Amino acid sequence: MSDPSSSDAVKSAGWLGRLTAGLRKSSAKLTGGIGDLFTKRKLDGAALEELEELLITSDLGTAMAARLTANLAKTRFGKDVTSEEIRTAFAADIETTLTPVAVPLEIDAGKKPFVILVVGVNGAGKTTTIGKMAKQFRDEGRSVTLAAGDTFRAAAVEQLKVWGQRAGVPVIARETGADAAGLAYDALNEAKGRGDDILMVDTAGRLQNKDALMDELAKVVRVMGKQDETAPHAVLLVLDATVGQNAHSQVEVFRDVSGVTGLVMTKLDGTAKGGVVIALAERFGLPVHYLGVGEGVDDLRPFTAEGFAKGLLGLS
Repeated sequence: MSDPSSSDAVKSAGWLGRLTAGLRKSSAKLTGGIGDLFTKRKLDGAALEELEELLITSDLGTAMAARLTANLAKTRFGKDVTSEEIRTAFAADIETTLTPVAVPLEIDAGKKPFVILVVGVNGAGKTTTIGKMAKQFRDEGRSVTLAAGDTFRAAAVEQLKVWGQRAGVPVIARETGADAAGLAYDALNEAKGRGDDILMVDTAGRLQNKDALMDELAKVVRVMGKQDETAPHAVLLVLDATVGQNAHSQVEVFRDVSGVTGLVMTKLDGTAKGGVVIALAERFGLPVHYLGVGEGVDDLRPFTAEGFAKGLLGLS
């Protein structure tokens, strides 16, 4: 009989490998930059300034860049330092910053269904993220319903239906342009009637007209609240890591519009801007529930502070 803990260890090792590979572009920029600055060099004012600039251009944000270099200076200023010493020190500091936000998404079994509203701009990967999460929930033995609330984009509805088939879960959809709040209301009614564990609701992300988006999302929340005053129980903002610092304004908009409770970062494998995860954690303090580093269902996994910090600095 196989040992389940060894199987978990293999899965964990496999994910860390994919995470490290997924962060390669971001890691190469940081580790290459630090390596270029420090083969063996004294940590003086000029060196600290160059390091801080590298961190800022790697999307870690000005506040985090200042903190990392200041902490480094406390113990090593005026001393000869190597690239590896700097990367190890930064990784430890980054892990400390990320640990409070590395919070798994908890499904409250007392809420049936547990309603997850998924928000974000079009193209961020909302629909794919919902599909991957649904598949993982089903693999855990939970019953799930999906609601295709991005009713203005036929492609989003069709994509969600494909994921629904893959995951073996029902998808509730309406004609193009249908009222998203009405759809959410019906979906909650159906999921409740079936006794489902989880209802995941996709939404539109048309930031061109912020007021219309705000009204639509507020209406979705309000209408679901008529059936269950505690719904939605989680509001996940999906962010495409390739947008870098633009992610900050997206967090502000969707936090104000829909009361975001946690973040999902996607497409980390396609960018050198992975450092934005740290900048967002430092600025907003919102839980980061999942990271996406590829197209496969297993390439969306819970966020871990240590794995991310070491992967980003090329230490894993």
